Amino acid sequence: MVSIPSFTGDADPFAGGDPYADYRTADFPFAHHADLADRRLGAGVIAANDEFFAERENMLKPGAAEFDPEHFGHKGKIMDGWETRRRRGVSAAQPHPTDEDHDWALVRLGAPGVVRGIVIDTAHFRGNYPQAVSVEAAAVSGSPSPEALLADDVKWTVLVPRTAVGGHAANGFAVDVEQRFTHLRVNQHPDGGIARLRVYGEVAPDPAWLGVLGTFDLVALENGGRVEDASDRFYSPATNTIQPGRSRKMDDGWETRRRRDKGNDWIRYQLVEQAEIRAVEIDTAYLKGNSAGWAAVSLRDGDAGEWAEILPRTRLQPDASHRFVLGAPAVGTHVRVDIYPDGGISRLRVFGALTETGATSLAARHQELGG
Repeated sequence: MVSIPSFTGDADPFAGGDPYADYRTADFPFAHHADLADRRLGAGVIAANDEFFAERENMLKPGAAEFDPEHFGHKGKIMDGWETRRRRGVSAAQPHPTDEDHDWALVRLGAPGVVRGIVIDTAHFRGNYPQAVSVEAAAVSGSPSPEALLADDVKWTVLVPRTAVGGHAANGFAVDVEQRFTHLRVNQHPDGGIARLRVYGEVAPDPAWLGVLGTFDLVALENGGRVEDASDRFYSPATNTIQPGRSRKMDDGWETRRRRDKGNDWIRYQLVEQAEIRAVEIDTAYLKGNSAGWAAVSLRDGDAGEWAEILPRTRLQPDASHRFVLGAPAVGTHVRVDIYPDGGISRLRVFGALTETGATSLAARHQELGG
């Protein structure tokens, strides 16, 4: 097990210059997984007991939290995160909050999944971060209201026990709970501010939903596809290529550094399960002077299967969608896209349907995870 750094205590007051110069962070071993709390997947902070100083929705904003030392409003310093008011005791004789007092926020994951790690980032909260945090998770079907989630019959499982955290730091927690969850309850003890929340894990789709769809995008993140590896992630992550929707700007795709050798770049994907592929779409939206020149797609069945080309090396146009219908359906579990010589693509779509073996395996996994 990889040791995860732990940050506690106040950070120094901001003294000017780069606010991230003294920011405490680390390379977390679970950060290669997809962020299940990504707004692009449909995640949201649906309720909080208090958000007096800063709105709860800020926690899921993309990118790092920003800091403007001169930005104040009618309620005080405006922070790029979720910040609650200071808790107080019940009387002059008991001015301090109790050990049980805490603030909470309910988070709907963008896609149900197995959580592998959580980062609670307190960037710029130097003396106003929570003393401790805890995180619980639940699996509730449909689109429950906050009231339904807070009902007594909902089972909450602890993912992160009450743990001391530090200010102006990325506080990471590995999670080892092999269950499928749809919602989180993030608690800060007793009060304070959290800049960003990241929930890294593996999407665990509903087999019934995919079964009704029949033909769907087998590599889409929201359907349970994932990136296994990539040759280069210099400018942007390969996972961008299986995010929902079309890319809206250049860094919303996958772009590699410029090659100065005779090699080529590639991404390897795992499909949601074994499937019969019928069509492929490669999109280079917003990649104009840096799109891949050519692309080829290969397929294999199983971890030990042999790669077989299903789309030969084909010329790509910049800022364009390319659609290919296969001459015959191809069965497999993994897809590899090779681009030549370098550059990028914004999205990959692999359309088809689960085989009987794939559907059975997906249903069994769903059952194992408590679905």
